[in-house]
Amino acid sequence: MLETGEGVSGGSQVTMSVLPGGVRVVTESVPGARSASVGVWVGVGSIDETPALAGCSHFLEHLLFKGTRHRTGHEIAAAVDAVGGEFNAFTSHEYTCYYAHVLASAAELAVDLVCDVVLDAVVSAADVDVERSVILEELAMREDDPEDTLGDAFAAAAFAGHPVADPVIGTEDTVTAMSRTQVAGYYRRRYQPDRMVVAVAGGIDHSDVVRWVRRAFGSRTDPAVQPRAPRGAGGRLRAPQELLVVERDIEQAHLCVGVRALPRTDPRRHTLAVVSGVLGGGMSSRLFRTIREERGLAYSCYTATSAYADVGSLSVYAGCQPENLGTVAALVGEELQRLADDGVGADELRRVQGQLTGSYLLGLEDTESRMSRIGKNLLVRSDFRTVAQDLAAIEAVTADDVVALTRELLAGPLTGAVVGPYSRRDQLPGQLQELTGRPAARPRVAAHAERRRRHVR
Repeated sequence: MLETGEGVSGGSQVTMSVLPGGVRVVTESVPGARSASVGVWVGVGSIDETPALAGCSHFLEHLLFKGTRHRTGHEIAAAVDAVGGEFNAFTSHEYTCYYAHVLASAAELAVDLVCDVVLDAVVSAADVDVERSVILEELAMREDDPEDTLGDAFAAAAFAGHPVADPVIGTEDTVTAMSRTQVAGYYRRRYQPDRMVVAVAGGIDHSDVVRWVRRAFGSRTDPAVQPRAPRGAGGRLRAPQELLVVERDIEQAHLCVGVRALPRTDPRRHTLAVVSGVLGGGMSSRLFRTIREERGLAYSCYTATSAYADVGSLSVYAGCQPENLGTVAALVGEELQRLADDGVGADELRRVQGQLTGSYLLGLEDTESRMSRIGKNLLVRSDFRTVAQDLAAIEAVTADDVVALTRELLAGPLTGAVVGPYSRRDQLPGQLQELTGRPAARPRVAAHAERRRRHVR
């Protein structure tokens, strides 16, 4: 047993078993839940691809729904619809997840369906051709979305040289060139039980789920095979680009500036969440208040973090009129500098911690979120984190922790990306070029020490 969350998550119980063949089964039994969410998490993502196969993991995500040795694609969809359920999937840089949300009474069916799709897909040549067209449409759709384009551009600039710098979906060239033989071979090599976690949360019993999974995995039960440990991408990071510009004939300028931050297992990741919350985590955050509420310069302004096995980032997004881009960039720089110099007061720290812990717990109100938490946790971490441990770590963050991490992250130059009506970098306002061409924070050490003493009294 991994966790009993009484008083934290309604008396639910998390239990894990390892089956022969290396597949891990983790469940969260939720008393009174009328639904169940089933997910098969596969430790395969875009970081596993060669340049010629860029986008293959995502291609597979589409193809596995098209039919298995036991069911056609229509039969899979009809079986889910017949119980009022939902069946979907997503691909990331480091893993792929196939999941279903159904009534608890249909949990056995959902386990059978999801495992069937993951383990026994046909991957026919005809389906490859059909889904190739669908993915090319998806690529075109992303090109039309400036925030998607901006996210890809920022990742390319911030993580230059690392596999997570490349988009999960691949490129038009690689998707067009990929053959059925290549995709099917990738599937056979990569989709092995020792890379998988089956996670189920809701009105279920662990022993029942284990029995269903054993039946679904059938003969894939070599007792000598153990689960694979979490792994990194192993890329060689180059110096980040200062500023990447993507020209689009659109009304707004979309800005993302940030820094490389912490990998997912860094013990300071909860401090990073607080830093992000202070800067742009909600309507009371500094950047939202300064840029939107006080100046009216943007409709949307927020911070985001990313965390992978060996790299991560902290970034700020704002969308504004092109003539306001320089002012917005200057305000972002000022707020970053102010946090590094002046730190965070006790009231603001408590408010952000309350926001983080409250949103964490509210997110566990549905079985899909619970399934996602336990499945991803077990797949990508070497230790399993309980809800209570995560909440305690957020509440333990101090004002000194926030200042120290902010100063460390902002000691080097910021990375930036802009999507908008600009064909050249020299068309961008000077404030933005200055922000991304020099260290973001120049802490006044003596002054900071005095302010820090005032905060703790």
